[in-house]
Amino acid sequence: MQFDGFDWDDGNREKCCKHGVSVAEIEFVLENSDYLSDDPAHSIREQRSIAVASGPKGRVTFVAFTVRNLDGMVLLRPVSARYMHEKELRRYVGKNRD
Repeated sequence: MQFDGFDWDDGNREKCCKHGVSVAEIEFVLENSDYLSDDPAHSIREQRSIAVASGPKGRVTFVAFTVRNLDGMVLLRPVSARYMHEKELRRYVGKNRD
């Protein structure tokens, strides 16, 4: 996915980091995602997507985000982020094998 940067403010920074995932890890996941998908079940007011990737610390991380077009720039706005649990990892790996 091509984008110009990230859309952070106090609200989404606090919500995304409350599970112990840092801003740097979230940005890394969005820049290096192994898996991107639309998330229509959680897209009431705007289209949301999810990204999954191993972060720089090696932990598989889930990030929900939306795409914003501001002043001619395409920005990714993280909405939520957390490390994936073992059960989720097994399900993800099982569905996404080559």
